[in-house]
Amino acid sequence: MHIRDIFAQQSTTFSFEFFPPKTPEAAHALYENIRELEALRPSFVSVTYGAGGGTREVTNELVVRLKKETAMDPVPHLTCVCHSEAEINAILERYAAAGVSNILALGGDSPRSMPDHDRGKDAFRYGAQLVAHIKKFNERGLHPDPRGFGICVAGYPEGHPSTPNRVREMEHLKAKVDAGADWVCTQLFFDNRDFYDFRDRCTLSGISVPIVAGIMPVASVKGMMSMADMALGAHFPAPLLRSINRTGGVAESVRKVGVHWATEQCRDLLDNNVRGIHFYTLNKSSATREIYSTLGVQDTLSLLHARPMVAPTGQ
Repeated sequence: MHIRDIFAQQSTTFSFEFFPPKTPEAAHALYENIRELEALRPSFVSVTYGAGGGTREVTNELVVRLKKETAMDPVPHLTCVCHSEAEINAILERYAAAGVSNILALGGDSPRSMPDHDRGKDAFRYGAQLVAHIKKFNERGLHPDPRGFGICVAGYPEGHPSTPNRVREMEHLKAKVDAGADWVCTQLFFDNRDFYDFRDRCTLSGISVPIVAGIMPVASVKGMMSMADMALGAHFPAPLLRSINRTGGVAESVRKVGVHWATEQCRDLLDNNVRGIHFYTLNKSSATREIYSTLGVQDTLSLLHARPMVAPTGQ
């Protein structure tokens, strides 16, 4: 389903992200978790994309399999890195033929295995260029939907790691939206105030497309350190760190703290009219299912159709 139709039907979207498995064992575990998450009836799911060819074909296979074998609507990531225009067109043609309705367009970073890669050899370097190219592809009428692909781009509530100037950063995001992006999905964050500030700055910059908030529960101390080491610009609020320190490093306790923190983020986001929540699942289902359960809902549609059980005070 085209993303415009999803947003028209759902006041708040709930979606999940997967990454392509690297081994048969990982693939088996992923599909087991996909079956469990499918029961939550997400608005859509995204699939990440490895730069440099390492997992690109696996991504394509996973996207097509999700489209054919599940009720979940896949949104594949597509990056500019290490791609010619012809290669990008071939991928878009394959997805169009499979009935995939949406693309998440990213500038991307050079893969760690190719530190000397010359980005000047790529057909496109920036997300706005890729968005414009997908819009041109849509005009060729190769997609079964006459509107072509819906297009998502990334947003960074805590700032893009390579763009320390926040004013310039919003100019870059506005360029992607002006090029034809239909919606924005944010990088993960742990302080909702960063998201609200980002959303306000989008409004001030004239960005009016839906903005979906990216949530990733802390699963372990090691995972948290990995997130800190990655060029995401993510920071961890002191109250979260204090809660993790109180666990003494006990793995299950750290996981519970992470799920509780993410659940409170989601509750607050819902209370403040977030347009959507995108769960970075790390190919696991337990944390996302626990968050749904603690929020008191069976699946996405039951949350969307919930009716007030208690009248507001004074009415």
